[in-house]
Amino acid sequence: MNETQLKHTPLFNLHQELAATMVPFAGYQMPVRYAPGILNEHLHTRSAAGLFDVSHMGTIRIDGDADLYESFESLVPGDIVSLQPGAVRYSLLLNERGGIIDDLMVMRPATDLARRGLLLIVNASGKEGDFEHIRSNLNGQATVELLQDRALLALQGPRAAAILARYCDAPSQLKFMQCGEYALGAFGDCMISRTGYTGEDGFEISLVAAQAEPFVRSLLADPEVMMIGLGARDSLRLEAGMPLYGHDLDETTTPIDASLAWVIGKRRREEGGFPGYSIIRHELTESPPRKRVGIRPQDKAIAREGAEIQSEGRSIGIVTSGGFGPSVPGPIAMGYVETAFAATGTPVDLIVRGKPVPGQVVDLPFVTHRYVR
Repeated sequence: MNETQLKHTPLFNLHQELAATMVPFAGYQMPVRYAPGILNEHLHTRSAAGLFDVSHMGTIRIDGDADLYESFESLVPGDIVSLQPGAVRYSLLLNERGGIIDDLMVMRPATDLARRGLLLIVNASGKEGDFEHIRSNLNGQATVELLQDRALLALQGPRAAAILARYCDAPSQLKFMQCGEYALGAFGDCMISRTGYTGEDGFEISLVAAQAEPFVRSLLADPEVMMIGLGARDSLRLEAGMPLYGHDLDETTTPIDASLAWVIGKRRREEGGFPGYSIIRHELTESPPRKRVGIRPQDKAIAREGAEIQSEGRSIGIVTSGGFGPSVPGPIAMGYVETAFAATGTPVDLIVRGKPVPGQVVDLPFVTHRYVR
C-alpha cells in the first residue's frame, strides 16, 4: 500500500504540525515518534501523562434485544451476561479451534439498563474482519455498526486523572475497567473508559472526530501532557506484559497458550458455549504444549521478534516481542516456549545475530501495574 492509499486519523494534520515521524501502520499513516524521541516519550508517560492517538482502532456498536448478551457470548469466552452497566471486560474473539481472531474490549454503556447494547474496541488491523465476523455470526439478531465518525484518544500516566478532572468528573467516578458518558464542555459528549495499554492509570476517550484536534490542543497546553507515538506505545505495553495482536497473539494461539486463561469466566469454563471450547477445556486441565512467558536477557543484547529460544542447544520456542525497557531498565522479551520450560527462573538462551545470549524466564509484567481499582 503506497502513501496515497493510507488512511488518516482526524489528528493527521496535527501530527504533521508537531513534526511527527509518520509510518504505515494497519493501513494508516501513524506517528511513530515526535521530537523528544521514543525514550523520552516512554519515561514521560511513566512520570506524568502521555497522550496517544489511537483513532485507527475500530469501534463497533451492537444493538439488539434482551438476548443480545447471551448471543454475543457465543463468540467469546468471557462472561458477558454478568456485565454491569458501566463495566468493561477484556475478551477474545475465537475461531473453532480456539485460536484468537482478535482481542478486544467489551463495554456495557452505563445508560443501558436492559442489556440491549454493547460497545467494542477492536484492533485496527482486523476491524473490518471483526465487524463481518460478528455481524454474520449474530445472524440478524442485532444491528452491528462499525463507527466511522469517532476519534479515540488515550491519556495515560500518573497525572492523567488530575488533568482529565479539569474537563469532567470521570476520574472521580470511574475505577479501572469502568466506563461512562461525559460532557467535555466545548468539546462535546464522549465515552470515557478507565483503561489503557501502558500499565499506568489512564483513560481512553471516544469523541466526535471533528472535536478531536481542538481537545488535543487544549490538553497539550498543559506541560505535563506529551504526545506519544507508536514506538513508546510498544515499549510501554511490552514492559506491562501486554500482548500485541499479530505478534504475540494470532489464530494459532489459544487463550491458554497465551497465558490469558483468566479471561475465561468460571461459568464459561463449566458451561462452554464458545468456539474451541473442547480444545480449551482440555488445555485448562492438561496444559498446552507451549506458553507465553516473559524473558530477561542477562546482558545488553536485545532479542527481537523472531529470535529463537533454546535450552542446551535445542530449540524450545521463539520471541514474539522484544526490545529495550526504559523503565526496567534493560532488554526484555516475551515469547512462547514449550510448557516444560515455562516456569519462572528457567534458564534459556536467546539466539541474537547467530550467538546465544543467556536469559531467564521471569514473571510478567516487567513493571508493576498502577491501576486504580
